[in-house]
Amino acid sequence: MRFASIPRLIVAALFGVLLAGPAIADTPASLAGTKLVSADDVQKLQASGAAVLDVRVASEYAEGHIKGAVSVPYREKSDKAVSFDASQDEFNLAKLPPAKDAAIVIYCNGPECWKSYKASTLAVKAGYTNINWYREGFPNWKSKGLPSE
Repeated sequence: MRFASIPRLIVAALFGVLLAGPAIADTPASLAGTKLVSADDVQKLQASGAAVLDVRVASEYAEGHIKGAVSVPYREKSDKAVSFDASQDEFNLAKLPPAKDAAIVIYCNGPECWKSYKASTLAVKAGYTNINWYREGFPNWKSKGLPSE
């Protein structure tokens, strides 16, 4: 089959899909007011007493999570965007440690998962000063064979 025999509209549509890439972009590479941390950092923080929060839905948490992590689901209805409308979402800030300077690690399902970004954003806006955002999340943790339950 010759390329010229394919209708131009189909070619244009396929080209547009290829250029567009994924429909939803990954989370930003940084978040003001937080520290971006690696799996090694999470282990060190957890060993020194940091609270580790898994903000994925309960069923994902039940399937596996960082050993010792606490489930604090972020229920997301807002756009997956930096300018998200937090009033459309649900996140129980009361489940965070009472001390605003407590070390907290927040994670979800990696760079394409916006829940940890949004939860970290809300924690910073609530006055928490020691938020550690594990952007790479549970898939990265699991791929390294680190302790899970």
